[in-house]
Amino acid sequence: MITETKTRTVDPDITVLEISGRLSMGNALQSIETSIRRLISEGVGKLVVDLSSLNYIDSSGIGLLVSCSGHIEQKGGHLRIAGAQSTVARALGVAHVDRIAPVDADVESACRHLAADGASA
Repeated sequence: MITETKTRTVDPDITVLEISGRLSMGNALQSIETSIRRLISEGVGKLVVDLSSLNYIDSSGIGLLVSCSGHIEQKGGHLRIAGAQSTVARALGVAHVDRIAPVDADVESACRHLAADGASA
């Protein structure tokens, strides 16, 4: 399965990055990491990574999410993971990713949390 990404902006200042397919070691993973880091360097401060269409994630993919979460926090931003299903949700749970980056059931919940964080900051 081909790994694909789509980026969209949610009003007012939240960026959603949808990842579909597989998030595992290889060229696609490196490309996605480069894309996320570019978004952060361009000033994205509120990022939701939508995994609702992701079928598989390995430790490299989990490492990418953790690394990018740390990178955006260093820049004063926030990253939330949303929509993980089935084996992807189990893998994130086993790795305790929620201790590092908040995990939400869906994009709408993640956006609400980010909007609330911005209102209190």
